[in-house]
Amino acid sequence: MDIFKKCFEFDRDKQVMAQGFYPFFQALESTEGTEVVMNGRKVLMLGSNNYLGLTFNPKVKAAAQKAIDDFGTSPTGSRLINGTLVIHEELERRLAAFMNQDAALVFSTGMQTNLGAISALIGRNDIVVTDKEDHASIVDGCRLGLGEIKRFVHGDLDQLDRILEKVPEDKGSLVVVDGVFSMGGDIVDLPKLVKICKARGARLYVDDAHSVGVLGKGRGTAVHFGLEKDVDITMGTFSKSFASLGGFIVGDKDVINYIKHHARSFIFSASLPAALVMAALAALDIMEKEPEHVERLWDNAHFMMKGFRELGFDIGATQTPIIPVIVGDDEACFRLWKELFDNGLYANPVISPAVPQGMALLRTSYMATHTREQLTRALDIFEKAGKKLGVI
Repeated sequence: MDIFKKCFEFDRDKQVMAQGFYPFFQALESTEGTEVVMNGRKVLMLGSNNYLGLTFNPKVKAAAQKAIDDFGTSPTGSRLINGTLVIHEELERRLAAFMNQDAALVFSTGMQTNLGAISALIGRNDIVVTDKEDHASIVDGCRLGLGEIKRFVHGDLDQLDRILEKVPEDKGSLVVVDGVFSMGGDIVDLPKLVKICKARGARLYVDDAHSVGVLGKGRGTAVHFGLEKDVDITMGTFSKSFASLGGFIVGDKDVINYIKHHARSFIFSASLPAALVMAALAALDIMEKEPEHVERLWDNAHFMMKGFRELGFDIGATQTPIIPVIVGDDEACFRLWKELFDNGLYANPVISPAVPQGMALLRTSYMATHTREQLTRALDIFEKAGKKLGVI
């Protein structure tokens, strides 16, 4: 059988295109953050993870531009061999201090961070346990490891406890969860999770991609709950609140050092370019010195939660600036996306397998730089579209 047979037969995208509402891979012609130009017209952006709105911050842009003058456009090698710059090490020291941990390690992307760190830790005699709604990078990191994988129903920590209870004493166990779940916007019950992991002798890895810069005065889920000394490894990304690209982990210095010498996605990838490192450092400076950005983000999030609920939209159990508008049917989700887009608003359509079958949603997310006028306009557009299509 031809291995390409599945490629030639794949037509799900063409079917949606034929119906006139294919929503993916929409090219941005320009962007100002809260508003972008797509298909030649300005659109209100409610689909970005630029939570603090720093991608066009003058301090961040200036830092990135200077880095190119100082270090060029690429380190041209891996961190292991010739790609470590002094600013990589500076960023790692600053991140460890910011997150109140011993050490940090910077990867070239967030995906590579979870692929490398998790797979490095999970050996043949180990078990890794994940929430069924964990991010794809966690799923793939577990698959790359050599140990056994167990999963529990989203948020069902009693089931997690039962799984850990059955782990043999001669096996190591690692629990990996999102701090903030990227589709539903809900926050993990970290106090209960920590209690279970301690009782069962499991180590805890929290993916804070959507938490750093958002929760805990910007320092993430563990700080939000006052449990930063009870999480063994915290992962974060630069592509969201840090207005850059890349990822990192923080934790015990010996554990970080082990991962540094065993994570294949770290060892065999070119290091993060200087412009991205300095952009992340500048964003970190802003997080430390200008807390008003986080405060404005939460003001906007609460305004939109209240507005959606008053209009009658189902926004699930969100507790964060990620606010899903749950539609249910895939085609209905695409139709709502198209109606919104035609009226000047972009949100992210999410269908299975990214969410369970029958739980298709439009994922909206908010920035500190969204104005109240923009958010009020967004609610008006949603209300008209929702009524027209029978969603509300």
